[in-house]
Amino acid sequence: MSGEARSDALKLNSPRAATPDSWREGFGVIARILRLTFEHPWQVTFAIGGAMVAAILQLMIPKLLGHAVDQTQAIVDGGGVTRASLWVTAALLLVVSVLRGGFTMVQNYFAEAVGHHVAYRLRLSYYEKIQRLSFSFHDQVHSGDLITVGMLDLEGVRMFFSTGFVRAAFLAMMIGIGAFLLLTTNFVLGLLALSFVPFVAWRSSAARLKLRAAWLTLQEWLGVLTRAMDENLSGIRVVRAFAAQRHEMAKFDKLSQHTLGLQYERIGIRVRNTSMMTFSFFIAMGLVLLVGGQKVIAGEITVGTLTSFLAFMTILQLPVRQLGMMVNSFARASTCGARLFEVLDLNDEIGEAGDAPELAVGDGTLEFEAVDFAYPAAPDKPVLKGISFTAHRGQTIGIVGPPGSGKTSVASLLPRFYDVTGGSIRIDGRDIRSVALASLRRAVGVVQQDSFLFTTTIENNIAYGDPWAEGATIERASESAQLHTYIKNLPQGYSTLVGERGVSLSGGQRQRLSIARILMLKPPFIVFDDSTAAIDAATEQRIRAEMREVAGDSVTLIIAHRLSSLKHADEILFLEDGEVVERGTHDELIALGGRYKALSDLQGQPDDADLEDTKDDRDVENERHAVRQG
Repeated sequence: MSGEARSDALKLNSPRAATPDSWREGFGVIARILRLTFEHPWQVTFAIGGAMVAAILQLMIPKLLGHAVDQTQAIVDGGGVTRASLWVTAALLLVVSVLRGGFTMVQNYFAEAVGHHVAYRLRLSYYEKIQRLSFSFHDQVHSGDLITVGMLDLEGVRMFFSTGFVRAAFLAMMIGIGAFLLLTTNFVLGLLALSFVPFVAWRSSAARLKLRAAWLTLQEWLGVLTRAMDENLSGIRVVRAFAAQRHEMAKFDKLSQHTLGLQYERIGIRVRNTSMMTFSFFIAMGLVLLVGGQKVIAGEITVGTLTSFLAFMTILQLPVRQLGMMVNSFARASTCGARLFEVLDLNDEIGEAGDAPELAVGDGTLEFEAVDFAYPAAPDKPVLKGISFTAHRGQTIGIVGPPGSGKTSVASLLPRFYDVTGGSIRIDGRDIRSVALASLRRAVGVVQQDSFLFTTTIENNIAYGDPWAEGATIERASESAQLHTYIKNLPQGYSTLVGERGVSLSGGQRQRLSIARILMLKPPFIVFDDSTAAIDAATEQRIRAEMREVAGDSVTLIIAHRLSSLKHADEILFLEDGEVVERGTHDELIALGGRYKALSDLQGQPDDADLEDTKDDRDVENERHAVRQG
């Protein structure tokens, strides 16, 4: 991702900076939304066509009312008009009203259909985009902000066609054709009837600017509110453990009150402008009634003609009231669309050429050659410097070092969660940046310390990498991970539902399930990122023995704090401040008498051993308790 793209990602936390209030940008976003809507031409045609026909039928009603009034006057005056003619006019008025309602229904149905089609496409595009964006993007943007954009902002875009564009087309037809009819009927009264339109246009423009700014602020705080809820739900056990419910409620209430105030402010802007526009409408109607009444008295126009003018203005009153909602829809769509397209337009940092070949693993040789790495958020602070090693098929590389030495960064570079900033990583002599990303990640299995499990069955969690795997394959993988016996003792076995994030399993069980998930795929390269920290030493040794049988031909990288996990490694790298300061086998490093030997002596102290045994006993007891509880 370029520096520009990284800065764009950060703007989600401050949308005011992401979408400056400018007419040009707002119209650009609106134009882009309209291009998406016109990808459904026949539905758009039905929606707009229905709106136009409904507008024309609506405009016929004032004419028919005026004609009916003149007919009634003629009947009273004995002007030769029969009552049957009045009945015909009434029937025609009824038919026109029914047809207007029918075409309005067509307009609403197809306008909503277009909006939902656009939302469906954008929803998939957005979800697919956040699946592909690099870890560096997700490191900088809170998931609550992404949820807000993917739901609230997308909803603002969805509603635009029906509440904004189609409503604007309907109002344009009403005012355009109506203005022609009024001005050709009586020019002076027509001007008076339309005198409110310039004022409404001015207030609409002013309201749009204010509403867009209000929407920006509101969307920002809705994102903050979503973040607060997301963090609270993710850490609900910590909240309960510290009895902090009252504090969390007070914090959430404060955020909600602020958001409510912004809602009131936005509604206030819309109501004030709508009220002013409606007031100008009634002033115009009063002028028409005053001047038109004098013209009727003078015999210049009939009572029916004046009725037509007043009926037209009465019919136009509802669209005028809706004008504020239409302006609000344009403002919301331009704001929400800008935030949504901001994410969709981000460049992928971890990209690949369109013709990148699939990775075909042959000899299975892995090479790190003078690898440097710095996280995109801090490019001037390298976390890895000149890391080099080579591993062949069947070999194990161990990586150890103090916290912050760069161990996990090594694990993140092989599957290209991040790209190296210097040097290269090669598989069978081919730079991993030159092959198809999906094929690389199929070849590299990563078991992380924080084992994420989905809210589904144990079987589905193990088979996540191959949903069509047979039951025997899944059971074999769980046996290798020393989890099969525990699962079989559960009342529903492999069909047992795992709670959110695997909370129904102990830490060691979650790690073993993650190991089973990788072992089932048998990838040629396996990375264990401190993934046995919660597993007792005896179980870990059994897992290692099974792995030598199941995945003995794989290149294995083991990152661990516990040196007992690394003793069997063909080479061990001791990292410090991102550099390899010691390397060799376990025995060679012990004989060297350096940092590795000091760490080995520290972990070999009786107190630490006792603590480790206590942890192992506690893990076993947790498993027994889980079995008893079912």
